[in-house]
Amino acid sequence: MRTDTPVPVKLSAYAPYPFEIESVTMRFDLDFDTTCVESTLKVKRLDIGDMVLDGVGLVLRSIAIDGHALSEGAYTVSEETLTIHDTPEQFELTIVVENQPRKNSALSGLYVSGGRLCTQCEADGFRRITYWPDRPDVMSRFEVRLEGDKSAFPFLLANGTPGNFGDIDAGRHFAEWDDPHPKPSYLFALCAGNYDVYRDQFTTMGGRHVDLAIHVDKGDADRAAYAMDSLKRSMKWDEDCFGREYDLGVFNIVAVRDFNFGAMENKGLNVFNSAYVLADEASATDMDFEAIESIVAHEYFHNWTGNRITCRDWFQLCLKEGLTVFRDQEFSADMRARAVQRIKDVIRLRARQFAEDGGPLAHAVRPDQYASVDNLYTATVYEKGAELIRMLKTLLGEDVFAAGMDLYFERFDGHAATIEDFYSCFSEVSGRDLTHFMAWYGQPGTPTVKVTHSFDPATGKGKVDFTQSNPTTRVQPAPKPLPIPLKWSLPEAGKAEEVFLLEGEADSISYTVNPNGTRPLLSVNRGFSAPIHLETDHSDEERLNLVRKDTDPFNRWDALQTLLQRELMALAYDGAAAPKASIISAMCAAARSTAQDDPAFAALLLGVPSPIELFQVRTPADPAALAKARKALRSGLIARPEMADFAYGLLEAPAPTPFTPSADQAGIRALRSAAISLLGAANTNVSEKKLEDLFRGATNMTEKLACLRAIGERHGPDAAAFSTFHTAYQDQPLVIDKWFQVAAISAASASHLKSYLAHPDFNLTNPNRVRSLAGVFAMQNLAAFHADDGSGYALIEDIVSRLDRSNPAVAARLITAFEQWRSLEPLARSQAEALLQRLSESDLSKNARDIVSRALANNDENA
Repeated sequence: MRTDTPVPVKLSAYAPYPFEIESVTMRFDLDFDTTCVESTLKVKRLDIGDMVLDGVGLVLRSIAIDGHALSEGAYTVSEETLTIHDTPEQFELTIVVENQPRKNSALSGLYVSGGRLCTQCEADGFRRITYWPDRPDVMSRFEVRLEGDKSAFPFLLANGTPGNFGDIDAGRHFAEWDDPHPKPSYLFALCAGNYDVYRDQFTTMGGRHVDLAIHVDKGDADRAAYAMDSLKRSMKWDEDCFGREYDLGVFNIVAVRDFNFGAMENKGLNVFNSAYVLADEASATDMDFEAIESIVAHEYFHNWTGNRITCRDWFQLCLKEGLTVFRDQEFSADMRARAVQRIKDVIRLRARQFAEDGGPLAHAVRPDQYASVDNLYTATVYEKGAELIRMLKTLLGEDVFAAGMDLYFERFDGHAATIEDFYSCFSEVSGRDLTHFMAWYGQPGTPTVKVTHSFDPATGKGKVDFTQSNPTTRVQPAPKPLPIPLKWSLPEAGKAEEVFLLEGEADSISYTVNPNGTRPLLSVNRGFSAPIHLETDHSDEERLNLVRKDTDPFNRWDALQTLLQRELMALAYDGAAAPKASIISAMCAAARSTAQDDPAFAALLLGVPSPIELFQVRTPADPAALAKARKALRSGLIARPEMADFAYGLLEAPAPTPFTPSADQAGIRALRSAAISLLGAANTNVSEKKLEDLFRGATNMTEKLACLRAIGERHGPDAAAFSTFHTAYQDQPLVIDKWFQVAAISAASASHLKSYLAHPDFNLTNPNRVRSLAGVFAMQNLAAFHADDGSGYALIEDIVSRLDRSNPAVAARLITAFEQWRSLEPLARSQAEALLQRLSESDLSKNARDIVSRALANNDENA
């Protein structure tokens, strides 16, 4: 193994930057090949020491203090820093550098995408633009002047408020931007090029007029309409629910095709992956519309939880991301169906974050060290971070939580804050010591809560015993009990929902109901009030009663999922021949009973646990056996007459027209798509014919893709429908991304994907294409990825090795597909370990080496 693993950055080593940079004036001479950047910083010394600035891949042209060029001995340049010695107490520092956007394949800093210039500076991309203390606690006012060729860059965009603009000389022009709000460098942005623009406006609750604009590829302006609508609804919602008003006169969004992430919240100039901006009936699914709504909201909400109040250091990343995910989840719940949104959030949490928490990459929501900051952007920081905010609200109540948020906004506006700063506000308004709750931020792993329910039918007295356990990990070998707020109720007995706080290893609650001879139905962790594994002593019949009678939609769905998990385990490992008829009947009855009034919820009731969730149920996991069991379960479902009648009946009526992306219509299409999915598991000529007819006649992308997935499940990615689909949509890149995704899910083996990897439309330099094909294959098609012959691993190893040289961030994210390798059956486990060992001995980037070294670290507790 290579020994040059990245040197960790430690939270305990944090020290304030010894200089204040009150403001900076930047002038960009923009060019695709060589961009010249002149920065003039107004600096004041706060402490002793040299001034160390970060910089990567830059050519230093000049450096001066107060207009006087520095001699060579006055500063030192290394591969990643510029150090200035013996500075005055106050001074003006001017630095001129050059960078090369066209050669920047890492897509961090200033780079070229689609014939235009754009930036991505979070977490440390600004150092690729100019020398700067590239850390979030250095907040400065930015004044920016952009200059460039008018034909190449007709639009010149940056943060803040537009100022002077005009021609410089023949063929060149300039634009000036002033951001009045101090910000860290990671929020800097510029975009330059030619766009079509979708424009609108918004009037804030204080009467401020805001010009809104979304900049997209030529010809795509109309496809930005839904993103604009989502933005305006986000602005209004943040005013109504959090009292937060937008603070500039303009808000710009730019969509780019080549982007490592979903979007970026740069102050006043959000940069988005085009997949989360462009949508219309012909090209986008309902999931696309939902994602656009959510991500536009998320980036806008960052204006206060991330921009106006930023994080002191990257260890506090969950302060802005977890809090903002919570806010965007609440927004989506208000825009759509709250119960359905909660279930979808938990599905993502269990599939992504629980898996992360249960493997060698487990880390705390606020870790105490990191090797690569890019690898901090995880489901634990985002999704689990959001769950901690939700638990805080559950613990304190809605009114006290709102008061704490108001105090946080008031007290820390314009500051770089910490988790302690945030919780101090809630302690103050509630009068409660929240120190114990803070333990959630420092301890990795998902707690397990066991529930035992005893009842005396003669007296009507009952007792519920709770016991919690927390997993030992390499990071936390001696875990402590955590405070766990659990919503609970006795729905049949009329017991109102209450919150019980489990603080120690064990505790109990007692109750009294009217004696009736049977133990009352117990509903625990309602609404998924805490991110835990829950183990109850419910019998199968009691779980079926929860499915039928619980007043909490989440627990109705969750009880059914638990029953289905047990059936899948029996099919995969215990020799069961078919799923139990009682469970199929309950599933069908539950879906039927809600189909008319809440089709989106009915669609969720027809869902089967994902393979990645099943990995966490029993180890060692056999991916092939689990895939076979899922197929057998779904085949068993559609083979039952009542389920077949229900599914075919849903598909007899046409899809709703005219198309709108409304929640009501999306729910109907979700239920129809669930029925289409079941047809993919049927082995009859009737289902085959029905799928072909539905595929040809689909009037919306949601059902067109559902049919393609169902056909792919039956016949693989070589089916004629895949060619037909590609021919129809070959000029729409975002749709072809979806085509690659379905091919990756449908492949029976890695060899089936070779033609797609060699396809002219596949491009290793485009993150969307890599995620669509390689990412989906490795993280969703687990049977083929973990194949006995090692072909799936070889495929991903080859892609990682090639990709890591050009885009380390995306390559490292792809390696996280191996996060559960220790949970695999012995053959796959040994092959995965061998691959990770080979990668560890190769010349990897810092990002990739960090993931590989943590995956291979001695972690017997997670084995």
